[in-house]
Amino acid sequence: MILREGINLNKTINKNMENNTTFEEIKHIDKNGYEYWNARELMPLLEYGKWENFHKVIKSAMIACENSNYNISDYFPEVRKMIKIAKGAQRQVMDYELSRYACYLIAQNGDSRKNVIALAQTYFAIQTRKQEISELEYSELTEDEKRFYQRKLTKKGNCSLNRTAINSGVKNLDQFHNAGYKELYNGETADDIAKRKKILKPRKKQIKRIMK
Repeated sequence: MILREGINLNKTINKNMENNTTFEEIKHIDKNGYEYWNARELMPLLEYGKWENFHKVIKSAMIACENSNYNISDYFPEVRKMIKIAKGAQRQVMDYELSRYACYLIAQNGDSRKNVIALAQTYFAIQTRKQEISELEYSELTEDEKRFYQRKLTKKGNCSLNRTAINSGVKNLDQFHNAGYKELYNGETADDIAKRKKILKPRKKQIKRIMK
């Protein structure tokens, strides 16, 4: 889906919710407790119809991973799986068990004209950037320090998202971000989140500014 003036981002959100396919719902946990996403399950959610086209995006993400001095096999482990074809037969296909960071790189290298790519960038960026400090370091922070750290990461991520959205043709950033919140928080808007967390009105406005 291409971002053009007059196209409502909620159409993409609603379609994903109706199909019960959100980024969190297709997440898997391996025997060691690590999370991953299957590339072939992520592909339709990012609105790619052909594996060949999506595989090009994965390859670009791998190059970005390598350029960051990370081991590709740690973040993009290749696996083989059997799929059903005509008349009950099966054949073996390639797949990847993608880390959250790998998914983030894929979103960064995806077709930025698609609404869902911008949503994927937001979803995977927030948790990926949390890994910029170690889990041990994070656990040793005070609650106030954790909140400050998360606000800083969110602000940084949303500045990047805003640039991508504007370059893709989004005119109403408030509506754009609210649609993103509704995808990530089970249909809740920024106002709904503020009410649920019992945040006072003046600070609620501050949070909105931080999240943009």
